[in-house]
Amino acid sequence: MKFNRINEIEKYVQEVENVSLDHLCDMFKVSKNTIRRDIAELEKKGLIKKVYGGITINSKKNVEVFESREIANQDAKELIGKLAGDLVENGDVIFIDSGTTTKHIIPFLKDKENITIITPNLHVIVAALFMPNLRVISTGGELFREAYSFTGTSAIRSIENYNITKAFLASTGISLTRGATNISPLESETKKHIMANSAVKVLLIDHTKINIAALMTYAKLEEFDYFVSDQLPPEEYVEFFQSHNVGILTP
Repeated sequence: MKFNRINEIEKYVQEVENVSLDHLCDMFKVSKNTIRRDIAELEKKGLIKKVYGGITINSKKNVEVFESREIANQDAKELIGKLAGDLVENGDVIFIDSGTTTKHIIPFLKDKENITIITPNLHVIVAALFMPNLRVISTGGELFREAYSFTGTSAIRSIENYNITKAFLASTGISLTRGATNISPLESETKKHIMANSAVKVLLIDHTKINIAALMTYAKLEEFDYFVSDQLPPEEYVEFFQSHNVGILTP
């Protein structure tokens, strides 16, 4: 429990940048002394800095952490990107989520025609820059540098204006009991709106994120139309997806 809580605190601070001790106590239902001990461990790693009444990110360190996530499981992410790209049809309006996996869809859209991409993901915007067949619409909002994505209420409002044919969503972790989860309240709210405004919902996740439940659930697994991963999930997931007519796409 302690190890999971410290990881959750770390991920949450990466998303929101600044947070008070009182808010962390309320979120994790623990005492201020417990939170202080957790913070001390994160401070030793150089991941956060203490400020009056709370903590803030160590920006330089967290950029390094994100960039290391970019490199990790590179082959798996490219496999997932290809499988996801195969779902895109000419004329689609697609949403591509933030995260380190979703940008790998872009190279596999080079032969598609008349594709519109809506995204908060700065990497996706840059990757699509020199592909004239891809029309790119940014959700707008505030740039969260540590995750190379845009967040905020304006990003959420912009999503409601579009009719999205297919949404490609990422997750911090999934479980049969908690569904698709995410550490960030703002990102979770964005994902909920995407789930409500998309005709086809596709979950992209590598095998290392299975049986992990992060802070907030943004969707039940049965709400997705496709599950895309680099490996076949455990048998109980296969049975679950089959019983709820969720397509499983793996290499």
